[in-house]
Amino acid sequence: MNEPLQPARRSLFAELGGEETIHRLVETFYDIVEQDEDAALLHRLHLRGHGVAHSREEQFNYLCGFFGGPSYYVQKHGHSRLKEIHEHVEIGPIERDLWLTCMRRAVEKADIAENWREMVMRHFGFAAETARNKD
Repeated sequence: MNEPLQPARRSLFAELGGEETIHRLVETFYDIVEQDEDAALLHRLHLRGHGVAHSREEQFNYLCGFFGGPSYYVQKHGHSRLKEIHEHVEIGPIERDLWLTCMRRAVEKADIAENWREMVMRHFGFAAETARNKD
């Protein structure tokens, strides 16, 4: 007897609203990083790298694939290893937690559907800890 076909699961990328939502999330996050005094440490870290404009583009590319959509970052760089991506800046618990705080604010401000917010933040929690490279 054949098993009934299960409907294909939609990616989190699709559930969130695709590129439009990811773009809005990234823009909101970096607006917070650039404008909020509480995020000054993150802003300085981004300025040590290639700058905020570059980070906006690369985070959009990364997050599309991270949530199950187009793998723009991997296509461009050949990998998506967070430790390598962030090896030029020190990320400890303080930086990790600040990034998560700013991202939670961005998730709320960017109108991510409330029923997806905690799942998105769980994904970000895992990613932020993966990027951590100092104690």
